[in-house]
Amino acid sequence: MLLFESISYKNFLSTGDKPTVIELNKDSATLVVGANGAGKSTMLDAISYALFGKPHRNINRPQLVNSINNKQLLVEVKFSLGSNRYRVIRGMKPNIFEIYHNDKLLNQESHSRDYQKVLETNILKLNHKSFHQVVVLGSSNFIPFMQLPSYQRRGVIEDLLDIGIFTKMNTLIKDRYSKMKSDILDTDQQLNIIKEQIALQTKHIKDLQNIDIQQSTKALKQIESMQSEVDLLQNRNKELQSNYDEVAPTLLSNKKSAIDKQSSLNEYKIQINTNINKIVKDAMFYENNDCCPTCDQLISDSVKEVKKSEAQEKAQSLDQGLQQLEDRITKANKTFDAANEAYNKMQDLLSDIRSNQNLIGNLHKQISDLQTQKNTSNELTDTKEAEADLDSRKLQYDTTLASKSSQLETRSYYDAIGEMLKDTGIKTKIIRQYLPVMNKLINKYLNILDFFVKFDLDESFNETIKSRHRDEFSYASFSEGEKSRIDLALLFAWRQIAKMKNSANTNLLILDETFDSSLDVDGVDNLLKILYSLKKDTNVFIISHKKDVLDGKFPSRIEFEKVNNFSRVRKNGSV
Repeated sequence: MLLFESISYKNFLSTGDKPTVIELNKDSATLVVGANGAGKSTMLDAISYALFGKPHRNINRPQLVNSINNKQLLVEVKFSLGSNRYRVIRGMKPNIFEIYHNDKLLNQESHSRDYQKVLETNILKLNHKSFHQVVVLGSSNFIPFMQLPSYQRRGVIEDLLDIGIFTKMNTLIKDRYSKMKSDILDTDQQLNIIKEQIALQTKHIKDLQNIDIQQSTKALKQIESMQSEVDLLQNRNKELQSNYDEVAPTLLSNKKSAIDKQSSLNEYKIQINTNINKIVKDAMFYENNDCCPTCDQLISDSVKEVKKSEAQEKAQSLDQGLQQLEDRITKANKTFDAANEAYNKMQDLLSDIRSNQNLIGNLHKQISDLQTQKNTSNELTDTKEAEADLDSRKLQYDTTLASKSSQLETRSYYDAIGEMLKDTGIKTKIIRQYLPVMNKLINKYLNILDFFVKFDLDESFNETIKSRHRDEFSYASFSEGEKSRIDLALLFAWRQIAKMKNSANTNLLILDETFDSSLDVDGVDNLLKILYSLKKDTNVFIISHKKDVLDGKFPSRIEFEKVNNFSRVRKNGSV
């Protein structure tokens, strides 16, 4: 139950710096009286402003600040919900809006509209319109239930039955449905993009495969050509090697033999030249010397001639031998040159063999490189990477398609939930269940108020009113006094429904000049009967000018007066 405890306000309308404090849960019924303009209805405006940021009457917010002091408007209302205690403080000049839960200030980081929404939705479970249908009746600015348009009537009933949550859920579902539709469109676009990517990647892979085949064919032709060249070189090397093996031993032996013979002849030549030089030296000795240098004996001319003649013969003989040796050396040199030329040709042959072997080795390496390139070409690598990318995109497509399937399933779920939550769905079913109870309560209070008609609201909350004679009427067709009885019956019916549902159930009931309106004497008496019958957890405030008529009929009384242009409480207490 929403239990209002007190309201305190200062510099609010005609109230000055001295706060006006009214306990809201002290007595079961309190009569609020005072002259016109004394400030009786100000408490109602203060409560409405504290809770909803706007007064009960049609007063511009800047005009709420006391025109004399013109600052520091402050209103504080205290209430509780079970064990949870709340204080709402609101003010202007400076602006203040604070909500305390068990003396702890609630987070104020959100926007003031969101802060107000927290107060109405999460705490009060009442909005401004519902509050004035359940708590307040009779003000000149009050719009009775029957004068509200159909959709607003429905809103009041939904608040009473605590089914407004379904409207919020429906709004949430609609938002989610709308977002889901947008998500599905995005998913479809994504699927189309992935499809195009798959098609392009498939074509790219085919192009790469064609390039790979071409490259592989080209490499194979090169390998075959090089292998043919290798075969030719290997066959040539076999021939060259065969020729080399055939002539190499002989040519090597001939060259060695020629070298040996050349060396031997040269040694002979040296020996002959040495001997010739010795003979010439001896001849020159006898030519140039008459005495023996060793024994000093005279050398005769005959001896000289003999020695010269012997030297000459020896020299001629050696010259002949040297000439013959030169001829042999010349022949030996020719033999050596021929042997060396043949040897060099043999070496050229060996060099050709080695060169061919090197060529064969290079060709083998080129063949191996081409084979490797053919097997692991860049195009092949690119193809594998492209195929891996294609598989990834196909997986992405399948995942996205599964996501769309889930989205469609969720949308179908939202469709079903939305069908249930719309006005013709579950809310209407609940309303149908309560309509007989509502109509029964309305007619009960109409009977108490001595207004004997059959009053029925349909599912659209349009009324059907029949007299005992089965004549049909509308709310607009009745007098103001009769309308007032219908409004009272609806008020008390709504409060009882609220208690049943524990939705907008509250202790506070304010009747603003209800007794001063078109109610006749019987109507006043009947209304008093209803008020006296209310449970002890109800606190009624009756704002009235009829002090003389109503005095003594309620447990307590508050009397307002105006002094020096400021409203104040003159009397506040039990009667």
